[in-house]
Amino acid sequence: MTSRERFVSAINHIQPDRPPVDIGATSVTGIHARALVSLRRALGLPERPVKVYEVLQQLGWVELDDIAAFGCDVAGLMPFANFAGNRNDGGWKPYDNPFGLDALCAATLAQSSGADGRRYLYPQGDMSLPPSMVMPDGGYFFDCLDRGGATAEESGDAAEDFAESFPVMSGEEAEFYARQADFLYQNTDLGVIGTLAPAGFGDFAFLPGAGLRSPRGVRNAEEWIVVHKINPRYVHDLFELQTRRALENLEIYRQAVGERIQVIFMGGTDFGTQCGLMMSPEDFRTFYMPYWVRVNDWVHKNTGWKTFYHSCGAVEPLISLFIEAGADILNPVQCSAAGMDAGTLKKKYGEKLVFWGGGVDTQRILPFGGPDEVRACVRERMDIFSPGGGFVWNAVHNIQGNTPVENMLAMLEALRR
Repeated sequence: MTSRERFVSAINHIQPDRPPVDIGATSVTGIHARALVSLRRALGLPERPVKVYEVLQQLGWVELDDIAAFGCDVAGLMPFANFAGNRNDGGWKPYDNPFGLDALCAATLAQSSGADGRRYLYPQGDMSLPPSMVMPDGGYFFDCLDRGGATAEESGDAAEDFAESFPVMSGEEAEFYARQADFLYQNTDLGVIGTLAPAGFGDFAFLPGAGLRSPRGVRNAEEWIVVHKINPRYVHDLFELQTRRALENLEIYRQAVGERIQVIFMGGTDFGTQCGLMMSPEDFRTFYMPYWVRVNDWVHKNTGWKTFYHSCGAVEPLISLFIEAGADILNPVQCSAAGMDAGTLKKKYGEKLVFWGGGVDTQRILPFGGPDEVRACVRERMDIFSPGGGFVWNAVHNIQGNTPVENMLAMLEALRR
C-alpha cells in the first residue's frame, strides 16, 4: 500500500498492510523542537534550522525528509498563525530560544527576558501591549497569561466578548491552505489532515486569547468552568457564535482544500483529568453536544472528511457521546488515565471510533523509561489497537523536549519492526 492508501483504509476501519504512523502532523501529535533536532542528528539527517511553528508548545515543524526518515504516513497543513497571533506565511527569522537550537520562528514574533530568567511573548508581536505568554526559567514551553479577563460573576455578553476571537477566514489564509494541500496531494503519497480546529469549544489553549491585542470576557480556565453553572447562557451564546463562524469557515476551507485532505482536526478541548472528568456527561450533553452535532453533520454532508477530536485524560465515560455527536477519530488516547485501558477501549469502541494515538506512553515510559520499555510499549499498543484497522499510530500527545534520543530511536525501531 502507499501511505495514503494505508491511511484511508485505517480511518475507514479496513485492515491495512500495517498501521499508518503519524509524528508531527498536528499540534497535538507533534514533537518539541528540542527533541526534533536531537532525533534528526541521531538519524544523520542534514543540519538545518528547525521551524518552531507553534510557540506555545515549542513544536518543531516536521518536514518531508523527517516524515520519510521517521516512517510516517501522514502530513498536516501548517496553521496560518501561532497562538501568539504571528502569521506563519509571513516569513521566518532566527529564533533566540532557551535550548540553544538552530531554529526559526515567525518573522513578527517578539519576546523579552526578565531578570528572573523568564521569557515573555507579546500578542501579534506588539511589545507596546502586555505580554500574553511566559516561559519559566528552565521550562520547555510557554504558559498563557491572564490579561484581565472577567470573572464568572462578571460575565456579560459573550457574543461581544468573543467576536474578535472567531473571524471569517481571509482569502490569504484560504490560499495558504490551498497551496499546502495541493502540494502534498500532487507531490507525495501521504495521507493529509487539515488542522483548522473550527470546533474547539471551550478549548483552554484558545480561551486566554494569547494572540489578541485586548481579550475580553471570561478568559481564565477556572472561571470558565464556573461560568457553566453561574451563567449557562453565556456559554451557549459563545458556542452559538463560534458555531456560526465555524460553518462559514468550513465552507471557505472546503473550497480551498477540497478532497485533497482526508481528515480535519475539529477541536482540542480537554474534558478529562488524570483521574476523572472535568464535567459530567450530562453537562457535556447540555453544553457541548448540540454544537458538535451541527458542525460534524456539516462535514459529513458536504465532504468526505473524517472528523478528528483531541481530548486528554480519563474521558471514557464521554466516548459514547463523542460518537453520538459525530466524532470519527479520538486523540490522544491517554491510556495511563483512569478507565482508559487500551484493550477495553478497543473492544468497546473500536468498530465505531478511530484511535489516533495511544501508541506509546509519554508520561512515564518514553521520557523516563529505558529503550526496552519503549519497544515493549510500542509493540503492546500495536497488538491491541491495530486489528481491523481504526488505528493511526502516534504517541500519547506531543513528544516532549526532555525525551532521551535513545528512547526515540527505540520507538522508531519498534515501529519499523
